[in-house]
Amino acid sequence: MILSVEDILMHPALGSVVRLQAATLLSIHEANPRMASIFATQQRWLMAHVALSLYFGRVGENAADGLVSSVFLDTIHEHGVASRNTAGAFLKELLQYGYVLPALLGMDRRVRPLRPAELSLQTVAAWLVVHLATLDGLDGGGRREKFLEQPQSLARIQPLISNGLVRSSAVREPAPTFSLFTWLNEGGIVMDWLISGLAEAAPGSTRIASAVGSFSELTDRLSLSRTHLQRKLRAAETLGSLGWTGERGKSPMWVSPAFLHEYHTAQAVKLAIIDSAFQRCLG
Repeated sequence: MILSVEDILMHPALGSVVRLQAATLLSIHEANPRMASIFATQQRWLMAHVALSLYFGRVGENAADGLVSSVFLDTIHEHGVASRNTAGAFLKELLQYGYVLPALLGMDRRVRPLRPAELSLQTVAAWLVVHLATLDGLDGGGRREKFLEQPQSLARIQPLISNGLVRSSAVREPAPTFSLFTWLNEGGIVMDWLISGLAEAAPGSTRIASAVGSFSELTDRLSLSRTHLQRKLRAAETLGSLGWTGERGKSPMWVSPAFLHEYHTAQAVKLAIIDSAFQRCLG
């Protein structure tokens, strides 16, 4: 059975499995900070998924052998993910760092396709494994093991995930506090860090303590500037979404139940899209 957004949000184990997921995603970031930072805003994350789905040849009638720049720019523009200029700059950055590479020329010598580097494919597969493990933690399924037995199925599953993400209004238009961070460079990592360090929330709690204790603890691990992070945290603080138990910036942080619900909802939407794609391919 495919888990719906409502199934996931109502599950009593959601808090614990999502904390574990956040901690595991942080470990992937720490293994390759440069790659993680390239995909560290929602816009870049969506562009990366679209690029990979085009490489796998499942998006658009003009899908060619490999990732073709013009098709990528058109697809990004059509879905309203970013402007063509932004998408072009993103693709150039991927080429610069070797995360995509020139592919062999096809029949049409005018088309110069690209392909993801092996490290890029491994990172996306690891990302998928983390989320499949989260889904298994909710219903005891064996998605993770089944995927690891058939890793080549990434070519069928990922395009369905990409399509679900770019077409989801909940993904494209997140709740206010979550949105503050998704468009911040490495903002998703900041949220994962806050959430992974949360204590169990007692019923009726208005503040849920996090193990994150200072600005320096955040900024020392990220390429994000201290000033930029402070600005976003102040905005979230104004919304009543987070704060500090003592001196601002130098004491343990807390998050509100409303912010935690925003985070859980965003994860539930993403996990439901992933489960639907998985079940269609390997269920």
